[in-house]
Amino acid sequence: MANHSLDTLFATLGDPTRRAIIERLAHGPAAVKELAAPHDMALPSFLQHIKVMEAGGIIATRKEGRQRICWMEPNALIPLQGWLEWQRQAWEAQTLGPKN
Repeated sequence: MANHSLDTLFATLGDPTRRAIIERLAHGPAAVKELAAPHDMALPSFLQHIKVMEAGGIIATRKEGRQRICWMEPNALIPLQGWLEWQRQAWEAQTLGPKN
């Protein structure tokens, strides 16, 4: 059941910095500078995380004056949600054991 979008989502979400960015963006759009503030890394390194997330379709960005604003793509996690639900159902069926 694996596909490229799931691979991209899991790879993107596998990094704690990227998960923190997603958690922040769940509250609304933010400038890159604001997103970078809590992370102890150089801006070029942080921007690489933004690029990976944008390439993976999880976030989008736009330039507003001198700032780059980021926001979550609303449907980006749907493939992951569907896969996890499918797995949950399979696991639940296994925990019930064989049917007599």
